[in-house]
Amino acid sequence: MAQPSLAQDLFEDMGRKVADASAQEDGEGSKIVDVIESLCMNCHEDGTTRLLLTRIPFFREIVIMSFECPHCHFKNSEVQPAGEIQQRGAKITLKVDGAEDLSRQIVKSDTAVFRVEDIDLEIPPGRGQLSNVEGIISMVAQDLEQKQDERKEVIPEIYEKIQGVIATLKEYASGSKVPFKITVDDPAGNSSIEPSTNDTSSKYFRHEYPRSAEQNAALGLGDTSGEAPATEIRPEYHANQMYPKMPAQSMVNNVDEDIVEDQVYSFPATCPGCTKSCATNMKMVNIPHFKQVVLMSTACEHCGYRSNEVKTGGEVPEKGRRITISVENKEDLSRDILKSESCALESPELHLSVEPGTLGGRFTTIEGLLTQVRDDLHSSIFNTTDSGDSMEATSKTKWDDFFNQLSAAINGDIKFSIVLSDPLASSYVQSFKAPEPDAQMKVEDYERTEEEEQDLGLSDMKTEGYEEEHAASLVAAANGDTVNGAATNGA
Repeated sequence: MAQPSLAQDLFEDMGRKVADASAQEDGEGSKIVDVIESLCMNCHEDGTTRLLLTRIPFFREIVIMSFECPHCHFKNSEVQPAGEIQQRGAKITLKVDGAEDLSRQIVKSDTAVFRVEDIDLEIPPGRGQLSNVEGIISMVAQDLEQKQDERKEVIPEIYEKIQGVIATLKEYASGSKVPFKITVDDPAGNSSIEPSTNDTSSKYFRHEYPRSAEQNAALGLGDTSGEAPATEIRPEYHANQMYPKMPAQSMVNNVDEDIVEDQVYSFPATCPGCTKSCATNMKMVNIPHFKQVVLMSTACEHCGYRSNEVKTGGEVPEKGRRITISVENKEDLSRDILKSESCALESPELHLSVEPGTLGGRFTTIEGLLTQVRDDLHSSIFNTTDSGDSMEATSKTKWDDFFNQLSAAINGDIKFSIVLSDPLASSYVQSFKAPEPDAQMKVEDYERTEEEEQDLGLSDMKTEGYEEEHAASLVAAANGDTVNGAATNGA
């Protein structure tokens, strides 16, 4: 008889016989839960640490550690990611507006920052945690209460302020005060908040972003010296393995000259995944009946990171643009679609909503865009190895129905519509009737909201008359200093 695979049993599903896992053994006598003796940092006696390698829905493999001391009864538990650092950081936002949201599972890695936005409360990076919304908020309230008696005697004014924060947190944890907003920002991309099939874009939002040099250094990635290697030892700056093969004269290693359409430019860059040097290829393309766009492609030969993005140029339009396209048959799925980084995508029939920045800029077809959305969502909702077996039956059924409907739309079996809302009017859908109007497309301009103006930085942008305003502010500041100095001398 073949021996059971230890690799398959290494990461046991969450909730599968965890209660009595420490008493079970596999064919080789290895316990699923590892028990080791550890020094108690509270009383310096020997305690016990239990390690469980497991996987959880909506996330990936993790290590759960639990310590208990039989002498002083000190207990501690934390969670560590068992996977690698992701290529991009992730920030997840959840608006808690009901008691059911308090039971949503939260994985906070040791590199993540947890915030309660409404009261400007932040938990800095530190101990990893596996909990739910109610549990992590209650834990913060308990931590704040520990030194309250001392603060009341020494600094009563600080005591009163913290007491107000504790009271608010307890109201949040009990569900008596809603709504409120929480965020988990993890540069390593190893944190998660459990999503739901009923979530809207205003309730649940996940945004992936490239890490900064400081964040990479904090994660121990790349060379922190800040010195770039010499240009002559970087052959990866030259594009290779391109298909079809490009003529030699089309490659330009600098962009000091005017950019020419359909010509590939290559310039040095830093990989956002491993911070090592790589090459970024750029090409300007003229889209008929639209505008010029820049295609950007980055490939890292060190860690395998790849990205393709579309950048649009030109001046900022006065209004945003909303494009509604009705997909009636398989032919419509082949329409080219340019989704800029600032564009939001929505399909009411498919119950699908994609916020700006989630997919970056994409130039593909409607079928290709929906396929990418489906694959990305499926990989984050269902673990590829257990097909969501450890998920609750009702939740799994809802997600299965959602993905089945999305697959039917990709195969052209059902009719649906797609709405592209772009505050910068930089998105495009191919029209089969161009330049004549297309009956299946509706294009309308709209006034940007105040929130969109702030997100794009347009509300703080001033391109005319700023010199006079700056000079006036300097004069006002100088007069203010003079008045203050005279008043001080007179006193």
